[in-house]
Amino acid sequence: MHGKDLKNWNEIKTNDSWSVFKIMGEFVDGYEKMSKIGPCVSIFGSARTKEDDKFYKLATTIAKDIVDMGFGIITGGGPGIMEAANKGAKEALGSSVGLNIELPFEQDHNNFIDDDKLLEFDYFFVRKVMFVKYSQGFVVMPGGFGTLDELFEAITLIQTKKSQKFPIILVGSKFWENCYTWIRSTLVEDFNYISPDELDLISIVDSSSEVVEILSKFYKQKSISPNF
Repeated sequence: MHGKDLKNWNEIKTNDSWSVFKIMGEFVDGYEKMSKIGPCVSIFGSARTKEDDKFYKLATTIAKDIVDMGFGIITGGGPGIMEAANKGAKEALGSSVGLNIELPFEQDHNNFIDDDKLLEFDYFFVRKVMFVKYSQGFVVMPGGFGTLDELFEAITLIQTKKSQKFPIILVGSKFWENCYTWIRSTLVEDFNYISPDELDLISIVDSSSEVVEILSKFYKQKSISPNF
């Protein structure tokens, strides 16, 4: 390694050390604000979903119905499905929470988040902790890599008992069926990488009433609390 490269590497190490304080700050701010909001359900999905899309409209309806159950709504704070869910929460007069992430090419937060419930993050991993810790359920609409990341993170944490079990509800059977079939046929049957009963963590539905039914049934048997 050349002297210049070594100097640059040492500067990176120094910057990394100081970044710990920023990470700690995001955790402290997140814990303090989220713990005051009360029980919520997180709704995930694509930021690219347009207002006239059926899943945008369905996300709004689902959010309204969840608020009517007594839960607030948490989203990633951006456009698309996130906006639709925050809109539904706002219209139903429930808590509308946005965990926004600062990105170089997107995303501005949507306008349906309560002013005192907008949290801004630089670090994805801190943001994901807030989602999992304070959500009483995950409702996962069609989406891309970010949506899949949040879905499999939750499943893994429950599978490894790093989090309490909570409902994970996939909305849109046509969208999710191939993914679910691949998991069952390849990971369970062909390679035995996961146990068949671990698929019980996931429900696939097409309507808001089914989401409400799953959440209601689950919390008739379990008390509400942070997941870890």
